[in-house]
Amino acid sequence: MAPSHSLKVLEHFQISPSPSSAASTNSLALSCLDIPWLLCDPSQRLFFYDFPHPTLHFMNNILPSLKTSLSLTLHHFFPLAATLISPRLPHKPYIVVSEGDSVPFAVAESKLDFNELIGDHVKDVRELHPFVPKLSAARETTYGTCLGPLLALQITVFPNSGLCIGIQFNHVAADGVSINHFMKFWASVFRAGGDMSHLETSLPSHDRTVIKDPCQLESIYLKHVNDIWMSSSNQNLSSNDEPVLLDKVRATFVIGQQCIQRLKDWVTSRCKDRNNQAQQHFSTFAVTCAILWVNLGKLQQNGLDNDKMCYFYFLANCRNRLETNVPANYFGNCLAICQAALKKRELLGENGVAIAASAIGNKIKELEKGALLGAENWLSTYTKVVKEDNPITVAGSPKLRVYDTDFGWGRPKKSEVVHIDVSGSISLSESRDGGGGIEVGLALTRTEMEVFAAVFEQHLKQF
Repeated sequence: MAPSHSLKVLEHFQISPSPSSAASTNSLALSCLDIPWLLCDPSQRLFFYDFPHPTLHFMNNILPSLKTSLSLTLHHFFPLAATLISPRLPHKPYIVVSEGDSVPFAVAESKLDFNELIGDHVKDVRELHPFVPKLSAARETTYGTCLGPLLALQITVFPNSGLCIGIQFNHVAADGVSINHFMKFWASVFRAGGDMSHLETSLPSHDRTVIKDPCQLESIYLKHVNDIWMSSSNQNLSSNDEPVLLDKVRATFVIGQQCIQRLKDWVTSRCKDRNNQAQQHFSTFAVTCAILWVNLGKLQQNGLDNDKMCYFYFLANCRNRLETNVPANYFGNCLAICQAALKKRELLGENGVAIAASAIGNKIKELEKGALLGAENWLSTYTKVVKEDNPITVAGSPKLRVYDTDFGWGRPKKSEVVHIDVSGSISLSESRDGGGGIEVGLALTRTEMEVFAAVFEQHLKQF
């Protein structure tokens, strides 16, 4: 049975960039690094804040400033209010920016227990879904061209306890770095009372020409995307996720800074013993992903041949890794798709965590040789792996610093990546206590979650 919700929608708005960002209709080309995300479902994140005030106080004293600051923010982040145009080949998809562009912005009220909702404990995945804003589905014109929105926002008030800012966006428009830039910019404008001369966050850069395409990635990716769209195996267009969620629960696991350091020391020691080489530096990301890969591998790989390959996928920000200078405030997608692969016997063996950390660390190190090396095969390889195996993927990153998104109510009490409920990814963020730890979000079946929690806790005690 689905969890009961007493969500009441109070207002619906359409917030436009102010003043208008486009005197007339303009088009914004997609870069070669935007195109792969045409195949990706929308991303969803929630930010929960303490807010010990009644709903009426929010509506009268907070909401007007939130709307104004959002309008001012969208003036600079105008692609988020625009429309994605996806014509049939040989024409290329693009973003069209027009007068009258706007973003849907809903305001709701919930009587659920705020503190219970933001807990790390196991809960039905569907508890969070009402707080995710509705992003209208793409619609097809008579000419076969799809028109799709790129962003939706919702604020839910929990009277006298808290509020939640929910965001759903199309990954084609922005990667995690860019969308977090948008959220922090909005928060900064709100805190400044709309005074744009006292902002703590830089303006975004929309110059897509900084993303070069020496390997003709655009044509390779467009053909692959078109093949997927035209394939009969991709006709899952109903977007009804309810059956997928029926037996799923989610939980947050926090790995403290001291535990991470012990894990780093253990991995370094084991790798040195195996290779008799100088110690390799292992990042927090590498060792955290390694222990998750091993423990999730135990759930997924039972009964498989020991030589069966196990795959781990993660994304790497390439703004400082390309041959051309891509500014840190670049707005769009600038990500490398990284794959680590091990045989089952290696991953689940005695030194599996050390071997996994080394495999992930080596992939990160390879980026120094060229972030786009092998990029022509990213989509085709990933598509093949997904069809034949069950790769583990990562959403989010501790480097995004989501808990620094402060609208003036303090740091978020909790941030959740909701789309992992369907995608099956694990979410990573920095620990909200600021102590250097890592938060891991997982959505599994109830049985899998019980097994994982027990095995994971026991495994951490070994380090």
